[in-house]
Amino acid sequence: QVQLVESGGGLVQAGESLRLSCVASTSIFSIYVMRWYRQAPGKQRDLVATINSGATTTYADSVKGRFTISRDNTKNTVYLQMNSLKPEDTAVYYCNAPEAGPAGSWGQGTQVTVSS
Repeated sequence: QVQLVESGGGLVQAGESLRLSCVASTSIFSIYVMRWYRQAPGKQRDLVATINSGATTTYADSVKGRFTISRDNTKNTVYLQMNSLKPEDTAVYYCNAPEAGPAGSWGQGTQVTVSS
């Protein structure tokens, strides 16, 4: 079972930036599609960004131009750089490896809170 550990969340003011990290416990990290999701209180978990093994990226419309997903295969790590944060970005952010195991793998989540 691949373990994913997120870090980098916190409390920031609107307009500021944060960078989330997710470290995977696997030697074949480089072949995996990696995703970031987020879940706000009382809402469903939504896909934020995806990066494939060739570093092609896709984003939710709500974060395009503000968030950047990237990966460092030498460190088994995927990042989410979040700029120009808005209060509506407040959520628990989860790292996901959909191909890691029968049901994929999820991290424990990291809280991001953006104050206005």
